[in-house]
Amino acid sequence: MKIVISGGSGHLGMLLDRTLTAAGHEVVILTRRPRREREVGWDGETLGRWAAEVDGSDVVVNLAGRSVNCRYTETNRRAMMDSRINSTRVLGEAVAAAERPPAVWLQMSTATIYSHRHDAPNDERDGLIGGDEPDAPAYWRYSIEIARAWEQAQRDADTPHTRKVALRTAVVLGPERGGALDALSWLARLGVGGPIAGGRQYVSWIHDRDFARAVEFLIAREDLCGPVNLAAPNPLPQREFMRALRAAWGVPLALPATRWMAELGAFALRSDTELLLKSRRVVPGRLLEAGFDFEHPDWPAAAGNLVRRLRGR
Repeated sequence: MKIVISGGSGHLGMLLDRTLTAAGHEVVILTRRPRREREVGWDGETLGRWAAEVDGSDVVVNLAGRSVNCRYTETNRRAMMDSRINSTRVLGEAVAAAERPPAVWLQMSTATIYSHRHDAPNDERDGLIGGDEPDAPAYWRYSIEIARAWEQAQRDADTPHTRKVALRTAVVLGPERGGALDALSWLARLGVGGPIAGGRQYVSWIHDRDFARAVEFLIAREDLCGPVNLAAPNPLPQREFMRALRAAWGVPLALPATRWMAELGAFALRSDTELLLKSRRVVPGRLLEAGFDFEHPDWPAAAGNLVRRLRGR
């Protein structure tokens, strides 16, 4: 197949590029700064020559959007919103204008769309969309507004001949330098990767190999459309998550952190505490019902696999 990945120069784009190319597919990357032969320039906002790559392709995957690993200032929040909505809108315009539109459009979304909760898991059918939690800071609602607008932009696209899937993705953990696992491992190895604000908040995650396999699965399954959770089936509280990661590194103990300590740390790292404190208890209901088999469903074993890959990097 010919597969077009927009916003494909980041960690997830490179992961899918490697996986899909190895499977024998032709992969074209849409990026703001093309460097390789298979990369085509686009600005994520306006139609251009890149749209010819969409016409006649079999699959488009949109990963474009400003990173959420930043301080949630007004400027950054607006950039997070605009980069997602504009890229989704213009990709929809390219699909709609294509004489030979792709069969499927996989659109990145986020597990953050769900409610901050500890009591029950969120799946696609019964999960609670967030925004009104009494124990969550009001500014967290903006992340949910971004997620809802992101998915709405895909739904609004007039593409009747293209199946549309929204990938509600948990944090994808792989051995790449500068990724989420790299940062968490750094904390664990320093002995400061203990419970944060008690550590009750759930961490939803997915192994990078299972993320790539799930994308391939959704491309092949013509009966699946709409929102699909890309998360391992067994989320766990942050204190247990970090305990398993420390065990994989051979670090038995770690200092806990209070909420205000987390605020200071996030400020120093130019990030935001929502990434640390929001309870994301998300499960892959539709993937499991469709028969998807996770290679890494449990975090302790997945952590061991990923740490071995990090050590060998």
